[in-house]
Amino acid sequence: MATWSRNRAKVMAIVLAGGEGKRLMPLTADRAKPAVPFGGIYRLIDFALSNVVNSGYLKVVVLTQYKSHSLDTHITKTWRMSNLLGNYVAPVPAQQRLGKHWFAGSADAIYQSMNLIHDEKPDIVVVVGADHVYRMDFSQMVAQHQETGAGVSVAAIRQPRSMADQFGVIDVDAEDPKRISQFLEKPTDPPGLPDSPDEVFASMGNYVFDADVLEQAVREDAKKEGSKHDMGGDIVPAFVERGEGYVYDFNDNDVPGATDRDRAYWRDVGSIDSYYDAHIDAVSVHPVFNLYNENWPILTNYGCHPPAKFVHGAGDRVGHAVNSAVSPGVVISGATVSDSVLSPQVRVHSFSTVSGSVLLDGVNVARGCTIERAIIDKYVHVPPGTSIGVDHEHDRARGFTVTDSGLVVVGKGTVIEGGDSA
Repeated sequence: MATWSRNRAKVMAIVLAGGEGKRLMPLTADRAKPAVPFGGIYRLIDFALSNVVNSGYLKVVVLTQYKSHSLDTHITKTWRMSNLLGNYVAPVPAQQRLGKHWFAGSADAIYQSMNLIHDEKPDIVVVVGADHVYRMDFSQMVAQHQETGAGVSVAAIRQPRSMADQFGVIDVDAEDPKRISQFLEKPTDPPGLPDSPDEVFASMGNYVFDADVLEQAVREDAKKEGSKHDMGGDIVPAFVERGEGYVYDFNDNDVPGATDRDRAYWRDVGSIDSYYDAHIDAVSVHPVFNLYNENWPILTNYGCHPPAKFVHGAGDRVGHAVNSAVSPGVVISGATVSDSVLSPQVRVHSFSTVSGSVLLDGVNVARGCTIERAIIDKYVHVPPGTSIGVDHEHDRARGFTVTDSGLVVVGKGTVIEGGDSA
């Protein structure tokens, strides 16, 4: 255990952003999962970085690997800290510093990047994932870590016991409910929590370590044959076996400006359906996740775009949007938009309707189109008279992705031939 003064600990944050995101295909066909746009003007990584920075931790490295160009570009252009104060958010790609191989897992990513920790010399390292939608004050988790003297502290969110088979579940000691007794991977019949038998703790993929303890753990893991070199699958269980793993209850996290409705909101947008559902959570009349909390802002840079514009207002040619998030640079021209998210520079032309959909940057919807429950990636042109999300067999025939729930996804660069009425 380190000997530094706990109330003056030097904290460094590591954001794990190398995820491939196979279940988000085709949105991840050309970009890393943390670079996927979200909520009109954001990228998924903006949520993790905003939480870290709002927590007061201003020395941050982002470990990248898979198709990271757009992610690296976004971080470099957006997350520019004060050099004068020595603060930074630095994207760090896999460097093959320890051999001719890429990151084998999240623990190996940290092991191969130990030079970053050595250079900064922190007392505590906060390790967070890069592809979840939530607000969290990590300083409160760090405070509990210091108080308990944990080897590792793991953030967890309460979920219904009936949904346990969807998560990595943390079982706790009934006599010491902050101490982790075991990790269970997607169990079908796990024990409930001591104070709430119908709930379980699901791991959020966020961890706090003393820096020297983390270094020792990843070095030992690197030598183990058969290890997957994963933080949640290998590093944390090793601490749990020694009785040194502690859980941090996300319900205890008090974020300034949070409401009873969006308190402790967290969504793993690991699939197309959860990605879509998180958008709907954000644009409802009384949002389950409130993007408008100015006391804990989600920070980003969305470029120099003009204001959104709504034009034409005669007869049945009225440009309007309801229950929707409309980004800068959008023009809705004689069209109807409802329950949707429109990213910057989207154009929706006359007599078209867009409902329950997410349109990413630069999508152009021509006249007379109907789009329902669809996600359309950047710069796709939808020809006049086209319907998307109306006839799923027709959508599949055109090469669009259709989920089991009926969501239609049109990938980046897709060329849609003609129009349904052409």
